[in-house]
Amino acid sequence: MSKKESYQTLTLPVEGMTCASCVLRVEKTLKKVEGVQEAAVNLATEKVTLSFDPAKVQLDTLARAVDEAGYRLVVPVEKPSDLSLQEGQSEMPGGPAEAYRKLKREFIFSAILTIPIMAVSMLMMTDWFMVRSPLAMDDINKLLMIATTLVMVVSAKRFFTIAWKLAKHFTSDMNTLVAVGTGTAYLYSTLVVLFPHWFPPDVQSHVYFDTAAVIVTLILMGRLLEAKAKQRASDAIKKLVELQPKTARVIRNGAEIDIPIDRVVHDDVVIVRPGEKIPVDGLITNGFTSVDESMVTGESIPVEKTVGQKVIGGTINKNGTIEFRATAVGKETVIAQIIKLVEEAQGSKAPIQTLADKIASVFVPTVIGIAVLTFVLWFVVGGSGFTHAMINFIAVLIIACPCALGLATPTAIMVGTGLGATRGILIKNAESLERSHKVQTVVLDKTGTITTGRPTVSDVISSNGADETTLLQRAASVEKRSEHPLGQAIVEYAQSKGIAPADVQSFLSITGRGITATVNGDSVLVGNLLLIRESSVNLAEAEMILQRLAEEGKTPILVSLNGRLAGIIAVADSIKPSSKEAVATLKEMGLEVVMMSGDNRRTAEAIAREAGIDRVIAEILPHEKAKQVQALQAEGKVVAMVGDGINDAPALAQADVGIAMGSGTDVAMEAADITLMKGDLRGVAQAIQLSHNTIRAIKQNLFWAFIYNVIGIPLAAFG
Repeated sequence: MSKKESYQTLTLPVEGMTCASCVLRVEKTLKKVEGVQEAAVNLATEKVTLSFDPAKVQLDTLARAVDEAGYRLVVPVEKPSDLSLQEGQSEMPGGPAEAYRKLKREFIFSAILTIPIMAVSMLMMTDWFMVRSPLAMDDINKLLMIATTLVMVVSAKRFFTIAWKLAKHFTSDMNTLVAVGTGTAYLYSTLVVLFPHWFPPDVQSHVYFDTAAVIVTLILMGRLLEAKAKQRASDAIKKLVELQPKTARVIRNGAEIDIPIDRVVHDDVVIVRPGEKIPVDGLITNGFTSVDESMVTGESIPVEKTVGQKVIGGTINKNGTIEFRATAVGKETVIAQIIKLVEEAQGSKAPIQTLADKIASVFVPTVIGIAVLTFVLWFVVGGSGFTHAMINFIAVLIIACPCALGLATPTAIMVGTGLGATRGILIKNAESLERSHKVQTVVLDKTGTITTGRPTVSDVISSNGADETTLLQRAASVEKRSEHPLGQAIVEYAQSKGIAPADVQSFLSITGRGITATVNGDSVLVGNLLLIRESSVNLAEAEMILQRLAEEGKTPILVSLNGRLAGIIAVADSIKPSSKEAVATLKEMGLEVVMMSGDNRRTAEAIAREAGIDRVIAEILPHEKAKQVQALQAEGKVVAMVGDGINDAPALAQADVGIAMGSGTDVAMEAADITLMKGDLRGVAQAIQLSHNTIRAIKQNLFWAFIYNVIGIPLAAFG
């Protein structure tokens, strides 16, 4: 096993983070531990993605390191390798859900005490209250002190605990700002109440218990709203996790039994009745049905399924009972892979976040420095007195908000990738999402991307008096014995027209040419132009038709009956119904659209014309696709490559953004940055537009975060 392969990647919750400074602190702490290769923390998800060597470091060691830094790494009860994503989320002791409940309790407790503290403090400013109050001012202040002490001990404890741990490591974060600000206000007011003789008479009436209590309550309320927003942003993952049923009905020892889904193994025969969810991925061995796959692909129309076709765990069986053989269980299923992909994307960092992280790393120390300078200037230089200088000092600490800087990017990434998942657009990471908005040229592979990837009959042209039904019957009867894809297209077309095949005698397949046979006494030839010419069939009537079909990129199959041309059946790899609309949308977005194909230029250009594409790269071998992408990049363009086959994988990897059609191969999807689960080309424009919207949101978030602090801090400093 190579060194790289020995590393294990795991995503775990981290509690106690409040701003971008926290993120950097946790990352630095973990990276210092021997055996940790990489640590990427996401503030929006409150999780860290770790890459570490289990032989060198254990999770308990990492948890202790994070705890010493002032935070809590929530480790799973079981070994990470034994956990599926769903199990991993349920086995975390405490975890985000418990942290949210604890935060809610602290906020409610603080709010219950803060409201009367604030009300009484405001009333104390009126002569009416002081005249009618049965208590003296000193007694009222003592009651305010007791209530505020409860707030500070119970609800504000989290700020002071983390701030103290950070101080021991000579660092700071948002908790430091809150702890210093509220602590100063509370301590000063407490000293005034307990030791009034230490202060001049005009100061003894000025206490700031309401300031400390209100700040703690408002900060907790903000964090509670943040936590709620994060939960909503993670709804995409939660919905995916909830898709899988808890049990599966399998056949074992000849009997049907219901077992927990985690006990389903490969090759189990699973039975699903109408209306039930399909528990795991598999191939149908018996039955016919239609399946609602909208939760995976985003496609609302149910898909018909029969023997030999694949079903996806979590989708809904609509109307028929089916039996299928389990091919993927647990972490191997499509749903589990989607969850993993979305979670990794939400946990990843976009390059644009680097700026915010750098600023946040110096933000808190700078704010504390400005606050101290504010106090000194007001108290020493301005001569405004201790009280006024202290109030401005506290104001600077409290108004500063590194949380906005820390959440600006990851929150937008979470929403963007989650929204994409609900629409059948799977984005590998934040970098891919950011890079997509820069795309200038979209390269589309032809087969399976623009076209359906399977030949279908496009034209039936009869000649010399033969009728269309006879032409199709003779051709389909002969081709039914053939395994050629073009022949199968004719058979399927005839079946769709309700034309029954006739008996065939003296069948003979001629490699590279076609078939000769006798059908109902007629001598039949079905094949290409070469076969018909070798049989001395007159083609004068068909020359113009053959030329037109060639220009349209269609393959002509000629049919001769008893030595005379009976007609031509044209077969083509038809474009998908959505392709033309997709290309038009991409052009409207100002993108250059290029089609790439191994077909001859005439065929490729015919398909391109039909799809509305102007630039065509034709007659290239599979291994040359990546070079063509490279050539476009050499022109200074940011290139997105869209493909679905194994031969597209190198080009997908070479492109700035690789987009794989979900209907394609696993290799292509692995090489791509974005996967379209629908296999619909319109998803390309949707993915690029989603990137534009997400980056716009990130820039707006960062702008307002900067503006708020740039304006707010000086205002607080100047009183």
